[in-house]
Amino acid sequence: VLRHKYGLDQSMFIQYIKWFGNILQGDFGTSIYGSRIPVSQVLLEALPRTLSLAALSFTVALLIAIPAGIISALKKDSAWDHSVTVVAFLGLSMPDFWLGILLIIIFAATLKWLPAIGYVPISEGFWPWLEHLILPAIAAGTAFSAIIARMIRSSMLEVLNTDYMRVAQAKGLYQRTLILVHAFPNALIPVVTVMGIAFALLMSQTVVIENVFAIKGLGRVLIQGILNRDYPIVQGAILVVSAIFVGANLLV
Repeated sequence: VLRHKYGLDQSMFIQYIKWFGNILQGDFGTSIYGSRIPVSQVLLEALPRTLSLAALSFTVALLIAIPAGIISALKKDSAWDHSVTVVAFLGLSMPDFWLGILLIIIFAATLKWLPAIGYVPISEGFWPWLEHLILPAIAAGTAFSAIIARMIRSSMLEVLNTDYMRVAQAKGLYQRTLILVHAFPNALIPVVTVMGIAFALLMSQTVVIENVFAIKGLGRVLIQGILNRDYPIVQGAILVVSAIFVGANLLV
C-alpha cells in the first residue's frame, strides 16, 4: 500500500518525471518519516539557518584572509610571509569538526563565554542570534580563509609587478594610496570571480559544522534524511543546495 501511495511501484523514469513535475509547481513532496510534514516546510525552516551560518563564516574568512594576504604579498619571503603560508597549509589540512569541538571545549565548556549548541532566529534578538553562530562561523571560516588568503597573495604579487604600479610609485604616491587605491582593487578582480564557487564550497562545509553544533540547517536535515532513508527530504535538500551553488556562480 505504501509503495503504491508514494509511487515506488513505478519505474524510476516515471517517478522522476512525476517528481520533477511537482517541483515545477513548488511541491517537494511529503516526508515519509515521523510526522510526515511537507518537505517544503522543513526546507524553509532550515534554509535561513544555513544561509546565516554560511554568510557569517564567509565574513570571518574575509576578515582574516584580506589583511593576511595583503601583508604576505607586501612582505614577500619574510618571516610573516612564511608564517602565513604555514598557517594556510595548516588551515587547509585541519578538519572543521575538530576545530569546532576544540572551540566548544575552550569557549563554551571551560570559559562559558558562548553557547555550545543550538540556533536562535534573528527575530528573537540580534545578540542571541550572533552568539549562537560565533563559534560555528569561526570553525567554518578559519579553515576557509586559508584558501582566500593564498589567492589574494598571488593576485597582489602579480599586480605589484605591473608597469602601472611602477609608474604610480615613481610619482611619489603614499604607500597606503598605492595599496588601497591602485593595487588591492585590481588584485581583487580575479579573486571575486571565484567567490561564487568559494561561497558554494563553504555551503557544503556547513554540513559537518551544523551537526557538530546541533544547528538544524540544510546540512543536518540532509544527514538525518539519509540516516532515516527519507528520500523526499534528501532530494529536496540536494536540489536546494545545488540551486544555491549554481546561483552563486551566476552572480559573479
